[in-house]
Amino acid sequence: MNPIIDIIIPAYNEASSVGLVIKAIPMEMVREIVVCDNASTDDTSEVAINAGATVVKQPRKGYGSACLAGMDHLKRKQVPPDIVAFLDADFSDHPEELPALVDPIIKKNMDLVIGSRALGNVEEGAMMPQQVFGNWLATNLIRLFYGYHFTDLGPFRTIRYSALLDLDMQDPDFGWTVEMQIKAAKQKLKCIEVPVNYRRRIGVSKVSGTIKGTILAGHKILWTIFKLW
Repeated sequence: MNPIIDIIIPAYNEASSVGLVIKAIPMEMVREIVVCDNASTDDTSEVAINAGATVVKQPRKGYGSACLAGMDHLKRKQVPPDIVAFLDADFSDHPEELPALVDPIIKKNMDLVIGSRALGNVEEGAMMPQQVFGNWLATNLIRLFYGYHFTDLGPFRTIRYSALLDLDMQDPDFGWTVEMQIKAAKQKLKCIEVPVNYRRRIGVSKVSGTIKGTILAGHKILWTIFKLW
């Protein structure tokens, strides 16, 4: 029997890209696509619904807040998923690569699969220098403090649903991805990275595209690493 896979896509003002993301997902693999509209002021919700997704509203801004809203939606389902995938709404990820992130859970009994941009091909200009350095620093600190070797905090990831619930995710904003990986390390989950491709996003990044966003994200990621340690 094929596993039940649901997808969570946090989205803030991504009307120009979210439809492309949804249409690129291998629908034969997926039960439901949940777009978490994170207080958008454009037509993100309408575009997502027209593309075939379920839209969950999250008025509190923050990447983690949007992801938590998506998880709350899944908790209300009569039949829970077996696997949950997370990816961004800006079309920087390649949703058609979903099988590569699901197979290790199905075939190798992994708990968490990170799509690593560091191991894949990154289009020129898709990642800012501060992103590359931040990922390098954060993953090396995780290796130093927690003994798990990651190369990226990439947003495209899959996780066994039961493991996701056990992590008791809390972070409401920039620390979401690093929180998941640190808690996975602390709980000794079986983790693996697979190479993924990455392209320039559609629109301007709300984090790496601004000095303020870069500083806040970097501070929160480092704070999360030391707090959980």
